[in-house]
Amino acid sequence: MRKQDLKGGIPKGKSMYEHRTQPLLPRNLFLLRMLRHGLIAFCLIFVSLGIGVVGYRATEGMPWLDALLNASMILGGMGPVTELHTVGGKLFASAYALFSGVAFLATVGILVVPVAHRLFHHLHLEESDK
Repeated sequence: MRKQDLKGGIPKGKSMYEHRTQPLLPRNLFLLRMLRHGLIAFCLIFVSLGIGVVGYRATEGMPWLDALLNASMILGGMGPVTELHTVGGKLFASAYALFSGVAFLATVGILVVPVAHRLFHHLHLEESDK
């Protein structure tokens, strides 16, 4: 891939990934792509955790540390630590648990997509060489 075909490690054009007719992205640019995806995933987790902390604080009146613990445990798939007493807290915990499942799947997708794309792109290149 020519240097002028890349802008910040991303091929020019409408897609953020190289087209099947383009050569495989060099390793250093691929690692940069992985770093970007990792930062996006980290931001998603951080924002999701913030939503949980603020939600538990607002609905249950928990101290910041207890709200952080509960949000972390739900986001991690373990379940709440503190018993919930208010209707609002229980409704929030239910909605936050569903949201956390979607956030987990989105985070995994964000981290897996560059690796899967590189693998499929590599396999396609091998196929076109035959």
